[in-house]
Amino acid sequence: MTSKVLIAGIGNVFNGDDGFGVEVVARLSTRDLPPEAVVADYGIRGVHLAYELLDGGYETTIFVDAVRRGGEPGTVYVIDADLASTSSAGDHSDEGPVLDAHGMHPAAVLALLRRLGGTPGRVFVVGCEPLTVAEGMGLSEPVAAAVDEAARRVRELVADALERGGVDVSRHSR
Repeated sequence: MTSKVLIAGIGNVFNGDDGFGVEVVARLSTRDLPPEAVVADYGIRGVHLAYELLDGGYETTIFVDAVRRGGEPGTVYVIDADLASTSSAGDHSDEGPVLDAHGMHPAAVLALLRRLGGTPGRVFVVGCEPLTVAEGMGLSEPVAAAVDEAARRVRELVADALERGGVDVSRHSR
């Protein structure tokens, strides 16, 4: 059966809460997901992720990452990543797209994918407001407490994408 959904954990486990995406996909890898869903830890390997998107033919991609949006640490967000707002890696800034993987942000991955001639399909980010992305291993208490909620939201997005052929992000937004 062809994989339709890629769930990509991104971030740097050596920078505190930036390891959130990696932890969520580790949790998801132990759960039953439909065979059409692929769960993978990309860490800071953005080029590998761009090539996977190029070759994989996924209809939906879900990035899981730490994202700064000004909320309380541990707040989980579901973001429908509008490709118009991520048209190039140069568009990324603190004031711009909310996609930020601290060195391997999804906007750069998507820009590389387009330069390679690929199209990403529908893209979502399940993110968590970090407390700290300072050097050090392990998630802060509020971010660690958000891992199960984020995993639940990812599973809901996958179910929507596969059952309905699309995702109503308003059902999943905080």
